[in-house]
Amino acid sequence: MTQDVEMKEQAAPSNSLPSFSPSTLHHLKEIASLIETGAYDREVRRILRAIRLTMALRRKLKASALSSFLNFTLIPGSEALTRLSSFLPKEDEHAMEVDTATSAPQAPAKHSLPEIEIYCYLLVLMFLIDQKKYNEAKACSSASIARLKNINRRTVDVLAARLYFYYSLCYELTGDLAEIRGNLLSLHRIATLRHDELGQETLLNLLLRNYLHYNLYDQAEKLRSKAPRFEAHSNQQFCRYLFYLGKIRTIQLEYTDAKECLLQAARKAPIAALDFRVQCNKWAIIIRLLLGEIPERTVFMQKGMEKALRPYFELTNAVRIGDLELFRSVAEKFSSTFSSDRTHNLIVRLRHNVIRTGLRNISISYSRISLVDVAKKLRLDSVADAESIVAKAIRDGAIDAILDHASRCMLSKETGDWRHLLYD
Repeated sequence: MTQDVEMKEQAAPSNSLPSFSPSTLHHLKEIASLIETGAYDREVRRILRAIRLTMALRRKLKASALSSFLNFTLIPGSEALTRLSSFLPKEDEHAMEVDTATSAPQAPAKHSLPEIEIYCYLLVLMFLIDQKKYNEAKACSSASIARLKNINRRTVDVLAARLYFYYSLCYELTGDLAEIRGNLLSLHRIATLRHDELGQETLLNLLLRNYLHYNLYDQAEKLRSKAPRFEAHSNQQFCRYLFYLGKIRTIQLEYTDAKECLLQAARKAPIAALDFRVQCNKWAIIIRLLLGEIPERTVFMQKGMEKALRPYFELTNAVRIGDLELFRSVAEKFSSTFSSDRTHNLIVRLRHNVIRTGLRNISISYSRISLVDVAKKLRLDSVADAESIVAKAIRDGAIDAILDHASRCMLSKETGDWRHLLYD
């Protein structure tokens, strides 16, 4: 599967502060205050800003800072505090991070807002995923989803969309993606009834990814065609939708539509989402080859993509010159890459295009050539295969030639006056 769009943040430059810098806890408190203001004023843009600030802070999250933040925000003895604290490693008292940014001692601010509680779930879940504690992350995400089902507030929708994404990611990383398909469908139904459009488009993409992960393209198309349509709220979710739609159209042999979807997804994707744009380009290259087009060299020379697109560059070269033996060699050499990209089945379809290109080159170069020589040049298994391929190419209009079955020759009309060759 393709890599999802995750905004990569540059690490902050080091300073003279010790390793247990109070800045992380201080920033978390500021973000919580921003979420609280957004919840009371019902301003979703403040929640969005809080999420952006959290993503920038993600690499600095430590267990000590999270424990201090949970104790600061959640009510003592509450179910959320007890559950979330159990997912974090135990820290000594002296290791607990203290916010020294304020000169005077600050009394803990206990919140009962659902937005703050869901935000705490999101923080702990991201931390567990970054620490590669996937089993704990699965338990945390499942608990957060169970809590979300009982909350119907528009200011929670933005946080919920993030939780849905990480919920699916946890199960995908452990190979258990099929287990949550029913739950995702239930969540999508709930989001639809609540008119949560951001949640709908997020869950629709997660369901499409779930189906495509197991090659269930028919089910994915049925769901996509019946899902409610509305204007996209998130550029990242819209890019993912275009990518999945492009893959579905490719399997349905609708190559023109697939090409447009994939190229549009690559153009609209954030610059930081390099892996996503690479996957879009890989599929778009294969589709263009299937359409009989040869991608420009500049496609393979895009910044940061040269190494990843190298197998597809060599494959394109084999298709361009119509060398079936070279095509087989490239397919075998990079078989593991094509399999991991899930493009192997599409590359099998390209064999016919390679043969047609080679046959086209032969028809231009030779006015008359025996089918035995055609089979040798195209590296075909038998003369009978060459005869059937030439006959089909002539019927489809791919080459302008005549097939002489009596003398088992192909007479090309593209090399000048060919009529006298019938009587030679």
